[in-house]
Amino acid sequence: MKTLFNLSKVQSPMSKVLLLFTPIFLFAVSTVCGQNYSDPDKQIFKEKINLAEGKDLFNKPINEVIVEIGKSYLGSDYRAHTLEKEGMEKLVINLSEFDCTTYLENVLAIARCIKQNDTSFQNFKYELQYVRYRWGIIINYTSRLHYFSDWIHDNEFKSVVRDITKEIGGKKIKFELNYMTSHPEQYSQLVDDSEYVYVMKKIEEEISEREYYFIPKAKIEKIESKIESGDMIAFTSNIKGLDVNHVGIAVRIDDNHVHILHAPEPGTKVQITQLALPEYISKIKHDTGIIIFRAVEPLN
Repeated sequence: MKTLFNLSKVQSPMSKVLLLFTPIFLFAVSTVCGQNYSDPDKQIFKEKINLAEGKDLFNKPINEVIVEIGKSYLGSDYRAHTLEKEGMEKLVINLSEFDCTTYLENVLAIARCIKQNDTSFQNFKYELQYVRYRWGIIINYTSRLHYFSDWIHDNEFKSVVRDITKEIGGKKIKFELNYMTSHPEQYSQLVDDSEYVYVMKKIEEEISEREYYFIPKAKIEKIESKIESGDMIAFTSNIKGLDVNHVGIAVRIDDNHVHILHAPEPGTKVQITQLALPEYISKIKHDTGIIIFRAVEPLN
């Protein structure tokens, strides 16, 4: 049986706050907590594994696996707020409809299952929980990685991804996060729960103390050749209190430029941008640049 992330490795003020809200038996957690999925989700997962077998993805680098699994979802519907369910926090699985983050998470989790050569649905549930939640553990709503800079930080610590932005020429950036606690009315779980607001405020403060790197949008063309197909991209935001507006997967197509494979916005479907990355981002007024992170080959 797989065990979840070792909490003894975590040393931060935020962890101390979160553990105040953790059941005393948390140390014994070793499987996925409450779940929300359907039989069609299990069938779709099986179809992705069959695809992997047909394309011999088990023997390919994880970036190639990410691209192939990602492309297999082209035409799937965008749907926002699929993770927002009433009651206790559960692992929500929806393999047919996505927002930009759930699309990336599902593709990455499936790719990790393939590279681990463990394609059971149970392992997929574990991997999805591992990438979606802080330390891979569901405590409550606040343990979900809501801010994507926090998602990158946590998954780099867990050796799921590696942030390559600095090494390819990134500039320092610090986020001043407060969007969720400044707009609790937009988050059903925060509206009537002052404890969750308090914890999220501590999370925002800790993220804001970190130093990240990004590529400003005007500099992307110069480093485009250093981005590989299958790399993942977060689009940094100039909206007050936010860090990231959008995420997607880098792909190179016939023009040999980087395009974005993503779930763009409500009313659209999973698609590849017609414009190459530098031109695409130049037209998005709230995007200031990008963070590039690359999947780490998982251990079998």
